[in-house]
This record gives sequence, structure tokens and C-alpha cells, in this order.
Amino acid sequence: MVIAALAGTRVRAQEAAPVPPVAARSQASVQVLASGLNHPWGLAFLPDGRFLVTERPGRLRVVEPGGRLNPPLAGLPRVAAGGQGGLLDVITDADFARNRRIFFCYSEPAAAGGGNSTALASATLAPDAPALQDVRVLFSQVPKVASRLHFGCRIVQAPDGNLFLTLGERFERKDDAQRLDNHLGKVVRLAPTGGAAAGNPLAGRAGALPEIWSWGHRNPQGAAWGPDGRLWLHEHGPQGGDEINRPEPGRNYGWPVITHGENYGGGKIGEGTAKAGMEQPLHYWVPSIAPSGMAFLTSDRYGAEWRGSLFLGSLKFARLHRLQLHEGRVVRDEYLLDGLGARIRDVRQGPDGWLYLLTDSPDGQLLRLRQ
Repeated sequence: MVIAALAGTRVRAQEAAPVPPVAARSQASVQVLASGLNHPWGLAFLPDGRFLVTERPGRLRVVEPGGRLNPPLAGLPRVAAGGQGGLLDVITDADFARNRRIFFCYSEPAAAGGGNSTALASATLAPDAPALQDVRVLFSQVPKVASRLHFGCRIVQAPDGNLFLTLGERFERKDDAQRLDNHLGKVVRLAPTGGAAAGNPLAGRAGALPEIWSWGHRNPQGAAWGPDGRLWLHEHGPQGGDEINRPEPGRNYGWPVITHGENYGGGKIGEGTAKAGMEQPLHYWVPSIAPSGMAFLTSDRYGAEWRGSLFLGSLKFARLHRLQLHEGRVVRDEYLLDGLGARIRDVRQGPDGWLYLLTDSPDGQLLRLRQ
């Protein structure tokens, strides 16, 4: 896929305030598949029915269908675990059945001098092997920053095989989200073997890093390939202003110049909620729900009404949100599992069409959503 560089950006008018979240008309339940996971963060599915789960402290486990946790796989690169950092997302390659390749992202410590940043690596997962093989670091966010916050770190593989990786702006460096000479607060598009994917919008532009796809993001912790053939993501706002965006090549999504949130403890950020040359979100939340994980439901497992909905977890309110879409707009936002009492970190649709969740806790669980 070759994407031409765009000459400019546009402002999309927000036609109406976003619909407020409401309790679901029909509630759902969960089936516990596995427990004892230490702050699980990312979930992938293996062809034999097993699960691949990352634990934020720096462990990668294969979980059996019956719930047994296998010992952590050896062979991971060094991980800067602490705060929001650690071993984060994981996916299997679209051609995994043939090449056994996985991709994972994590907070990578600097080789010397301190600091860390988000990195993406690939590896081979041999059947029943106790360790990853052929581990290669494909991308390292620059610069390294002395922070334990805002790593982003969701991976999406497009149908053409290229990889999108979301990158946080590391909190203290929020102004760098508007600069093109760094990877802070960006979405990058990478070749599956590393390096910038061909046709990226800023390729050849002086002073801009060639991996950048879009910028002006805060801390995107959910991303998915949409049924419309486009990348979707959500990102944390500061205090209010969590957003859903569909990042387009060469576009600026505004942070921290525009936002629907405010400073912690109150106070305006930036220049308001709109500015020429900066994109408006598709949907936003005030107050924040602290979203994490994201999946489109493409199956009929839960009936026709839910098919095509976008599901995401809420860390703040410990529930699952279902967004009903019509012509690319959110027309209903309803929440489920309000009594779960657990922060939902990841949401994925499995090969069997069911939705699977990870809960963020020292005794985290892998759950299957039932209706």
C-alpha cells in the first residue's frame, strides 16, 4: 500500500456532543478461563486453542485452554518494568501458521545513561519450546526518556502485512507530540522486518522521521483494524477528553494544543478544543473512562444487534463499553459488566468469534464474555 504525502490537514466539525454512556439494555456474564496472571496486558490466540499472554512485570506465558499457566518463556530482551512500563502488547503474525512469528512491544531500557522508550520486537515461537527464538528488535522509540508513564504500545497488523504501533508522549514530554523529529505521541507504520514501511506520508521530508504515520497523540492504549479497512485507536485524555480517532496519514490529532480535557486538578490546556490543521476526534468522553484494549465484533456469537460494534475496556470504571456505530459515527455507548470489580486491560475477538478480556490486577484473569 503506497500512501502519498498530504499537503495539509483539515478540521472536521464536531456536529454534536458525544452520546453519554448508559447501562446496557441486556447484561452479560463472564467465564473465567485462567487466573493468577500478574497484571496481564496483551492477549493473542494460537492456532491450537492456546493463548499467549503478556504480564507487565516482564513475562510472556502460554496459557492452556483449560487455564493452566505454563512457565514464562525465556529469551525476552531486557524490559524496563515499573509504573506503566513493562512487557505490553503481543500479536501473532497473519502468517503465523507458516512462520510461527510473533510481535511484541515493551518498555526498553537505555543501553547506558538511564531512560527508556517503547520498542517493538519480533520472535519465533516454536511449538512447546521453553524460549523465544530469533528475537529481533525492529524499532525503538526516540528519544529515551526518564519516565514510567505513557508508553502507548498497541500493535495492529494491516492486511498488507505492515505494522502500526501506537506511541505515548511520555507525559512530561507532551509538547514533543507536535514535533516531527521524534517518536513521542505518534503512530508509526513499520515494515514487518523493521524500518519505515514504504509509502509513509513523511518519507523524504526534511526534519521528519520516516516511520511517522500521524502525530499529536497522548497515550493510545487501544487500537484495531476496522471493518472499513482503516486503523482505529483510542487514547487517554488528561482529565476528561479520552478520544477515539481514525488516524490518517500525515494528519495531526492535536495534543496538547487542543483537547476536551483539562489539567489534573483543573485548568485549561492548550488553545481550546479545535484549531485549523488539527483533527477532531470521532468520539470523546468527559469525564474520562480511562480506556484500554479495543476490538470490533465481526461474529454473530452475541446476536445481530452486537455485530459490528466496537468494544473497549474501562480501567477507571472497571467495565466494558460497547459502541454502536452508524455511518462511521458513535450512536450509542453502553456499558456492561458494571459489577465485575476489575479493571479491563485488553479486549480481543478470538478465532471462535467470542470476546476475550484481560483484567489488570496482581491476580489478573483471562475471561470469555458470555451473553
